[in-house]
Amino acid sequence: MFARIFNTSLFLVFGIAVLFLEVPAHVAADQFTSSSYRVEAPEFGVSSYATSSGFQVWSTIGGLGIGTSTITNFSLNSGFLTFPWVSTPSVSATAGDAQVALSWSASEGFLGWSVGGYDVGQSSVSGGPYTYASVGNVLSSTRTGLTNGTAYYFVVLPKDASGVRIATSTEVSGTPVATPSSSSSSSSGGGGGGGGGSPLSISFGTVNFSGRTYPKSTVTILKDAQIVSSAVSGSDGTFGTSVGSLSPGKYVFSLYSEDRNGVLSSTHSFPTSIASGVTVNLTGIFIAPTISVDKGEVKKGDEIVFFGQASPRADVVIAVNSEEEYFARITTDTDGIYLYQFDSTVLDYGLHSARSKAVLLSQLVSTFSVPVEFRVGTKNVLAPKKLTQRKGDLNGDKRINLIDFSIAAYWYKRKLFGPIIELERQMFNGDGKIDLRDFSVLAFNWTG
Repeated sequence: MFARIFNTSLFLVFGIAVLFLEVPAHVAADQFTSSSYRVEAPEFGVSSYATSSGFQVWSTIGGLGIGTSTITNFSLNSGFLTFPWVSTPSVSATAGDAQVALSWSASEGFLGWSVGGYDVGQSSVSGGPYTYASVGNVLSSTRTGLTNGTAYYFVVLPKDASGVRIATSTEVSGTPVATPSSSSSSSSGGGGGGGGGSPLSISFGTVNFSGRTYPKSTVTILKDAQIVSSAVSGSDGTFGTSVGSLSPGKYVFSLYSEDRNGVLSSTHSFPTSIASGVTVNLTGIFIAPTISVDKGEVKKGDEIVFFGQASPRADVVIAVNSEEEYFARITTDTDGIYLYQFDSTVLDYGLHSARSKAVLLSQLVSTFSVPVEFRVGTKNVLAPKKLTQRKGDLNGDKRINLIDFSIAAYWYKRKLFGPIIELERQMFNGDGKIDLRDFSVLAFNWTG
């Protein structure tokens, strides 16, 4: 805040006048005046201006009220864009003998929050009250000393670096069961008759999946990078499905969804251990939004449109990466659709990317979407249709698998020519060659 000040004893910090003289208890910007001094024509500006040997004015642009400085095409929320973000962990529970093994996905902190550890809440009643235990900055914990045959309920709470709980997972449950014991019986008989025995009975396990995605969309389930199941969500975006007949062992389950324009979401992965005859519940899954762009290149100063789909009535935050990161926020409609017109005036010439994430009911927070790229230049060029596909989808079948790997392997370290040049620009990083960085893109987006 700049000002013309007629007093050498004034010290102004962040717009607050502090005097060794008599100062009004509460003043507005145009009321900095007294019998000893007055402030004229205050205005916003940057720090280090308005100094002399007798006083110094410090200022900042920040700390504005939420929702201020809003126009049709741009909204400024100072500080941490209303509030910091942390993604909600998805928790699985595997029951054992007098114990329940919990594992969960890592929570990500954004815009000021970092995750420094987790608390596990435990109760014998659904919904609590819970008894909490700090387990450190880990992604699994086994709760022991439990009673077989009794159902237990658990939640996982991420904490910030100061130990303050900043999110709560949805509740999962597990009922401990006694470990089956092997039994053997000796066969009677003489001579060289051998002994007989009954082998240990092995029961298959089941994994139940539930969460939220886009309304009436297909959720695809993969087990160890192979598609094993799919489900269609309801009109409210909720879904539930199961994968059964699982032998005891360790698996990596992954999920992704497809919006109504055929754009695939980012993939959510859950390492899971399956015990004999045990049902594991993976709940609270919140699929990240999709994001697309209407232009591959936008003329600087014109609007570029970001659009996609998320859970209905969710708040979607769009992050535009530039030399500075710009944010915009919009709420989806009842079909989960959002569309935001972004003024490109604030962006520098060159390549940029944008991604989105969703918040629902101030509790569920998704991870970020797959980013979409665009360029700020001197003309408007519509985005090619293939830019709405997942990165790495070289053959356009909406899958990233061995077919795409084989295409990339053929062109590995070879000179590109023909259609593969444009394909590399759209599906990889556009550096005009296929190398190990492009195979990393394939691995990150792999669907099987």
